[in-house]
Amino acid sequence: MAVGKAKIAQLGYDEARPAPVVLISGPEQFLADRAARTIRETLRSADPSIEIHDVDASGYTAGELFTIASPSLFAEPRLIRVTGVEKSSDAFIDDAKRYLEQPADDTTLVLRHAGGQRGKALLDAVRGAPGHALGAVEVPCAELKKDAERIGFAQAEFRRLGAQIPAAAVRALVAAYGSGLGELAGAIEQLVSDRGTRLSEDDVVRATEGRVEAGAFKMADAATAGNAGEALLLLRQALLAGTDPIPLLAALNMKVRAMARVFGAQGRAGSSPSGSGWHPGRSSGPSGRPGAGARPTSRGRSIWPPRPNGSSRAGAATRSMRSNAMYSSSRGAGAGERREPLARVLRVNDRRERPAG
Repeated sequence: MAVGKAKIAQLGYDEARPAPVVLISGPEQFLADRAARTIRETLRSADPSIEIHDVDASGYTAGELFTIASPSLFAEPRLIRVTGVEKSSDAFIDDAKRYLEQPADDTTLVLRHAGGQRGKALLDAVRGAPGHALGAVEVPCAELKKDAERIGFAQAEFRRLGAQIPAAAVRALVAAYGSGLGELAGAIEQLVSDRGTRLSEDDVVRATEGRVEAGAFKMADAATAGNAGEALLLLRQALLAGTDPIPLLAALNMKVRAMARVFGAQGRAGSSPSGSGWHPGRSSGPSGRPGAGARPTSRGRSIWPPRPNGSSRAGAATRSMRSNAMYSSSRGAGAGERREPLARVLRVNDRRERPAG
């Protein structure tokens, strides 16, 4: 039977299941990650001792796949996850085609192909007779571009969480969170967590009312102006939208440094209204003192009075932020693991500004 004549089963991302070979194809990374996670959790629930191996197809060396799939002393089941098949080396394509003819027992091979022509011969083999003979399945993850598709995704997410919501409310939520499926899914989970499983249009209106695209500098402006609640809201929106925490930290760092420079300029030149020192809003002169552009910074500086030991809160915030930025960078973790240090900085600042008692 010629390759390409037989067709393997195709499953939705929410129907993904283990098989000797699973091809996750298409450009929508969020759906692909969801399908891969479902397969992993299914295998782990069946046997917690499962071995999980990750392979990058673009840097693959000959024989690596067979080494990983070879039987071990205790014969544990294996999950081999291969990413970047659309950029795979020739060695991986050759070894993967050979593997289809001689698959390992108790092994699930997951191939992630995001699109393109590279690796087409391997995809044809998986979709054709070799893949059909060993029970391979495909999970297509096409990009959801139409509103109807995104609304269908949102409705499926609510069903998955056991929540009931009117169709009009779903449409409003999809319109408010349109940057990506990850942002939309995160908003749905947060809404169900905050409001429960029986939702109304009013719940969605309250959750999305006044929503703006949260930029790093908007968050930094709110934080340094003492509006901790607004800063935390902007931070949450930015993280749900997929913004990396490091640029957020950098914007906050720049803002605090600017405040420190304004404070230093006032301290050197004198800040008496009757004196010749610089005042907020005064245009900069030949001496290079801060001008009108520093006006918001000078206002923000007023909420950071010096500490009894002489150090400023701005300096303390900068040091704290640097350490948190280094922590986030060194972890190399996902956004879910990196967002907490930045939120902690803002919460600490909020507590500092609350009056005692």
